[in-house]
Amino acid sequence: MKDIVWDKILSVGVEEIDEDHRKLVNIFNILNHSVMEKESPKYLAATLAELINCTVWHFSHEERLMLKHRYEGIEEHKAEHQELIDSARELQQKILQADQPVVDEHIEFLERWLTVHILTTDLRLGSHLSQVM
Repeated sequence: MKDIVWDKILSVGVEEIDEDHRKLVNIFNILNHSVMEKESPKYLAATLAELINCTVWHFSHEERLMLKHRYEGIEEHKAEHQELIDSARELQQKILQADQPVVDEHIEFLERWLTVHILTTDLRLGSHLSQVM
């Protein structure tokens, strides 16, 4: 798997959200490298937990901005956040229960999980916030 490379295509045009996204991309890349380097299952699980925990915090950050700036799509956006967290936690539980390492298939899922949300839903939010902030 390749790293996610941060560039302007992933920018939503709001620096504080972009900064969060860069941190999430960095943690994803750490996890990706850890899988390639065959780190211990405990280390991989800890890194995946960090990615999920930071994502939960980031989603709260976005939702606060949506409330403050009266984003009309807030309910749909929040619902997508919840679906993303649920799917990541489901993956995390499968890995922990099966006592298996994180593998390339999981990394591919997480890459789509992260980038598709940024490139669709978050771009719409960024467009709104860029106009009102």
